[in-house]
Amino acid sequence: MSCLLALGFLSVSAQDQQPKTEYVFNPHWFVQIQPVGIQHTLGEVDFGDLNSYNVQAAIGRQFSPVFGLRLAVNGWQSKAGSEINNQKYTWDWKYVAPSLDLTVNLSNALCGYNPNRVFNFGLFLGGGANIGFSNDKAADAQKAMQATHGVNTLEYLWDGSKVRPFAQGGISADFKLSDAISFGIEVSANTLSDKYNSKNADNWDWYFNALAGLKINLGPTYTTRVIPAPEPEIRYVEKVVEKVVEVPAPVQAPVIEPIRRDVFFKINSYKIQDSEASKVKDIADYLNKYPNAKVVVTGYADAGTGNDRINDRLAAQRADAVVKALKEQYSIAADRISYDSKGARVQPFAENDMNRVSICIAE
Repeated sequence: MSCLLALGFLSVSAQDQQPKTEYVFNPHWFVQIQPVGIQHTLGEVDFGDLNSYNVQAAIGRQFSPVFGLRLAVNGWQSKAGSEINNQKYTWDWKYVAPSLDLTVNLSNALCGYNPNRVFNFGLFLGGGANIGFSNDKAADAQKAMQATHGVNTLEYLWDGSKVRPFAQGGISADFKLSDAISFGIEVSANTLSDKYNSKNADNWDWYFNALAGLKINLGPTYTTRVIPAPEPEIRYVEKVVEKVVEVPAPVQAPVIEPIRRDVFFKINSYKIQDSEASKVKDIADYLNKYPNAKVVVTGYADAGTGNDRINDRLAAQRADAVVKALKEQYSIAADRISYDSKGARVQPFAENDMNRVSICIAE
């Protein structure tokens, strides 16, 4: 697992050397099908005697690059055993265990969001209800122990079906096969009441699951946006006329003053606030009044929070939000709008919080 995590970090470093592309995460649904699983239940007989098969299916929602929520259903068979005077008794029963789990993508949390990463590592925490049934073999084992040794070790023997709450936590590793499909494995530890395996052990019962299968994303998980290169600097060359003979004075064109508006944003947000929307309207009114005027929109992020990867994305999204408002709300032509983003590498204001801004200059 440590080697795979190291490969994930190397993948991020290599991609930083490529031309810069902005990946915008899309919230999406996913399903998991894990038909290959092994469960081990803690007990005092041999390790191999307490292993059984299990399977799992889940549906979930990935809300952000880091956090998601899933509804999973795990089940098949659990085993238990007891040993009396070197004689071993084992039994098994059926179960189904629906759970609600919070999932955390550690690769995105530690290394930044990258939908092209080959390996993703995560953890999950949750709980649900374990529904046990078909416990007839435990009753048969109890009768055999009483007949042979005259003892009853199954003080919590149950029949019919039993519902018990359980809690679980685990880790996962996913190998990307395509944008829609990845192969994954996960290992979880599950704990529930002492009465699960029919034995009185004076402690919580535990079982461990190891599962493998496919995760299928439903719909696009991200969109791409190439950050445009800054426009070349225009240099003006002054032409000096040494002597002008009888040249009439030129007609002075009316001077049109440029307009600047600073659209400020909340921390970690690129949504235009109602209090800032009037500034976008001012720019649109200016462009409508002067048909030959154009506007340059530049997005920034504050250097006091986040990192360069996050701030580059926020700055680009803030510039894009203003450009989108000018096009869609005020029907400003795209060829009259230029835009750029500086991330947090350039800070136009001395006060940190004021650098969460898109600066708009129209002239």
